[in-house]
Amino acid sequence: MAKEKKYHHGNLKEALIENGLAILEETGIEGLSLRTLAERTGVSHTAPKNHFGNIAGLHTAIATVGYKRLAAAMTENVAEDATQSDRRNAAFEGYVRFAKAQPGLFELMFSKRRTNSDDPDLLSAARTCFDVLRDGAEGLVWDKAETVNAELRAQMMYWSLVHGFAQLHISGHFQKEGFNALDILDIVPAFQHKA
Repeated sequence: MAKEKKYHHGNLKEALIENGLAILEETGIEGLSLRTLAERTGVSHTAPKNHFGNIAGLHTAIATVGYKRLAAAMTENVAEDATQSDRRNAAFEGYVRFAKAQPGLFELMFSKRRTNSDDPDLLSAARTCFDVLRDGAEGLVWDKAETVNAELRAQMMYWSLVHGFAQLHISGHFQKEGFNALDILDIVPAFQHKA
């Protein structure tokens, strides 16, 4: 087939994922289909199905890459001797920066109805992101520090704070006067951690 000649990559699955990411960025999640992906990649319409099974399989593979990229964004430029607060701040800034730069991918990553949420690779990549937030929340000194499941509560609070901020920002709710001038670190309280 003439279309298949367009494909010059060494690894078709990786090429399909990269093209899927590009489609997501250009048209959003609604524009991503197996057929569109095949056409963009220059392969037969059955090629994506052979690799991913169905659209949920494709979404899952793309979301897995997204979580890996999010983890990298959350730990970018963090020095080995960075303090816990510095690591937390970098994680928060990276999380929001990633969401702003790739809103379609961010939406897909947190859409359980579009992905196979029990996929081991997806779970592993998502866990890596959560581990970065867990590090920042460890030993948090706050009013819940002595409660049952204190560490879990701190992790959930941090994740809710940063995810909520990112989600509100990319959905346009912070495009108001005053709101759009503030970033995540402008609103995060100066929490202390146990030494």
